[in-house]
Amino acid sequence: MADITAEHAAVKPEPQSRARFSLAPFASYLQALPLAIVLGVFLLLPIATIVMVSFWDYDSIRIIPDFMLLNYEETLLSWVTWKTYLNTLKYTLIVWALTLFIGFWVAYFLAFHVRSVGMQMMLFLICTVPFLTSNIIRMISWIPFLGRNGLINSTLINMGVIDAPLEFLLFSDFAVVLAMVHLYTLFMVVPIFNTLMRIDRALIEAARDAGANAFQILTNVIIPLAKPGIAIGTIFVVTLTMGDFITVRFMSGGQSASVGLMIANQISVLQYPAAAANAVVLLGVVLLIVAGILRVVNIRKEL
Repeated sequence: MADITAEHAAVKPEPQSRARFSLAPFASYLQALPLAIVLGVFLLLPIATIVMVSFWDYDSIRIIPDFMLLNYEETLLSWVTWKTYLNTLKYTLIVWALTLFIGFWVAYFLAFHVRSVGMQMMLFLICTVPFLTSNIIRMISWIPFLGRNGLINSTLINMGVIDAPLEFLLFSDFAVVLAMVHLYTLFMVVPIFNTLMRIDRALIEAARDAGANAFQILTNVIIPLAKPGIAIGTIFVVTLTMGDFITVRFMSGGQSASVGLMIANQISVLQYPAAAANAVVLLGVVLLIVAGILRVVNIRKEL
């Protein structure tokens, strides 16, 4: 009996475990915190600043902190502004259609007609070679080809095809569209090529075994499966074209206008609030276009 009592006395009750603070529920938030800080500082803060400045007043020499809607009234109620937006949308639509046509067939050729992976990579790298130079240099390089005494006009005159130089080749809408297509086609090729490479070739074989011809396979199998890549390429091309002003300034010779060029001109004369208001409206238009694309195509399949 004494031994049992001593045994019970020797066994001490274990102390209750202390509650420990765990970071496990917050692990995902902590992992996303660095990216959230970067996006907040370099994306949200500048946009918020632009929106704030768009409501300020200004004169010829200074910016006056205030809250007024005059900048938006001058932007939205001006026929010049509406005409400039229509001209920008015209450029965007034409450039998008041409880059989509060219980009899809380039990506289709690389994905389905080039069997060797090494050859695919080599041809793809060749497509990226022009991007090793700046946009301005690539635009200026068109001038010797498109000018009145350029290579194209000289060749056509020497061949007797035309009697006088073609005026529309340079410093025109044609030159602007040509330069934009040259600059932005790769932004359409890359996502479409990535999507086409993910298509299961067994689906194409199954469609061929079911009696589908090449056109039916293209329209019923390949293009529907390539929609996410087309949507991503469209977003790239539309956003870049809508905000472009360097190409319009150089290739139109000052004879055409775009929203980006209008904003750049307002900044050059220190009309920062008016430029900010135009930038906010342009951002809203681009976001509406992107939202419409996302409603039509689910790009999560691509991401």
